[in-house]
Amino acid sequence: MISVSATVVEGHGVASGKSRDSRFPGGTLQMQFPFFQERGLDLSSFHPGTLNLSLSPHRYEILEPAYTFRNVAWHPTEPAEDFSFFFCEVLKTEEAAPCPAWIYHPHPETKPEHFQSADVLEIIAAEIIPDITYGSNLILRVNGDQIRFF
Repeated sequence: MISVSATVVEGHGVASGKSRDSRFPGGTLQMQFPFFQERGLDLSSFHPGTLNLSLSPHRYEILEPAYTFRNVAWHPTEPAEDFSFFFCEVLKTEEAAPCPAWIYHPHPETKPEHFQSADVLEIIAAEIIPDITYGSNLILRVNGDQIRFF
């Protein structure tokens, strides 16, 4: 596992449903989780929202995702999308217990809107990590065979 420092940043709010977009009642993740489960990735016990982590000044490069799902038609009117997932861990400090998580990567070339900056990764964590806010610094650990930072 390799580690990188990350800062919690505000996202679009559509994954969790905070944006109140009527197209995505309860958020996009609530709608997508069953489609991911059908393809072999059960996220039903994970928090249905994303933690947006800026790696700035770093960027990332996808090497070999743990899962890639193509042409997922998860919404009745929105276009199908491709998604990749990478197992990771999120920690508040080097000494803290890690929180199991997944990097959630909707492929930008199939994503119709709500794009992220090139230094931001979306994380689906097993639980809400207490006492973090926008601007909090965290540590992200990933499998260096799946994704790299530069």
